[in-house]
Amino acid sequence: MSASAILKLQKVGFTAEQVEALADFMDTQAASKADLNEAKSELKADLNEAKSELRAELGEVKSELKADLSAVRSDIAAVKSDIATVKSDLRLVETGLRGEIKQVEQRMTIKLGGMMVIAIGVILAALRYVPAPHP
Repeated sequence: MSASAILKLQKVGFTAEQVEALADFMDTQAASKADLNEAKSELKADLNEAKSELRAELGEVKSELKADLSAVRSDIAAVKSDIATVKSDLRLVETGLRGEIKQVEQRMTIKLGGMMVIAIGVILAALRYVPAPHP
């Protein structure tokens, strides 16, 4: 406690013992500017340490995310490649099926034509043996 503060307390009616007790209390219990500055410095150091730790952890997380993203991109590329292969295979199957369908069409046309020729032949033969009506 400063001398001017002691004088002011004595002027307002504090006794010397009261002023001494208050001075002792202030010296032991109250924080001085030096104490506050020290606490402030400690807090700044702790804050800087926490910032450094967070930056390091953030860097690690970024690295992990980049690695994961790279793996995902390679997986996507593999899936795209697989899809292209499947498309190619499907086109080949489609081409083969179209060819087989054309062959079946041709065979059916030939068979149907043959059956029609036979049916017409049978009808004509039957007409030949059917007696004509007499007028």
